Amino acid sequence: MIGRLKGILLEKKAPDLLLDVNGVGYELLAPMSTFYQLPPLGQGVVLFTHLVVREDAHQLFAFLEEQERALFRALIKVTGIGPKVALAILSGVPAEEFVRLVQTNDVTALTKIPGIGKKTAERLVLDMRDRLAAWQSAPSPGVPVVQKIAGSHHLSEDAETALISLGYKPQEAAKMVMRVLKDKPGLERSEEIIRLALRAMV
Repeated sequence: MIGRLKGILLEKKAPDLLLDVNGVGYELLAPMSTFYQLPPLGQGVVLFTHLVVREDAHQLFAFLEEQERALFRALIKVTGIGPKVALAILSGVPAEEFVRLVQTNDVTALTKIPGIGKKTAERLVLDMRDRLAAWQSAPSPGVPVVQKIAGSHHLSEDAETALISLGYKPQEAAKMVMRVLKDKPGLERSEEIIRLALRAMV
């Protein structure tokens, strides 16, 4: 099991990362909560990882905070919640907000996350309530630093691609991005567009 990687960030296009660890490039999948806090390309970063082994692929998921990885691991133990849905959950709402939704039985808000229907949301509340009873938020490792991407076309395109990867339909993703850019026309980072689009869904 690969539990932790320390290397140089070579590529980041949500939800995919490429990390150079002593000359070996690791392809990783990360939730948007991690993306918001990544350093610029070419800088070093330490990521906590979880390896998912399937018949057709080995997928390595990455998190800046160890506690977020623990939440991911708890989520994939719930019946009907696979790694992709768990990633969408952690991308769709901050960990603290997810804990609050579970503890207040807010099934309606949970169903707004792609891949979560009413029955799955109810199961999440039931299965996760006890596991999250002692959950406490870990301090943020620092102020988010993201790479600036020039051009509104590239901004919207990157944001739409990320939302589709998280489970939203292409038409839905386009509408979400368009709504954000209409309300906030001066945005210069795709990560910020994604964050606002996801926040508006919950």
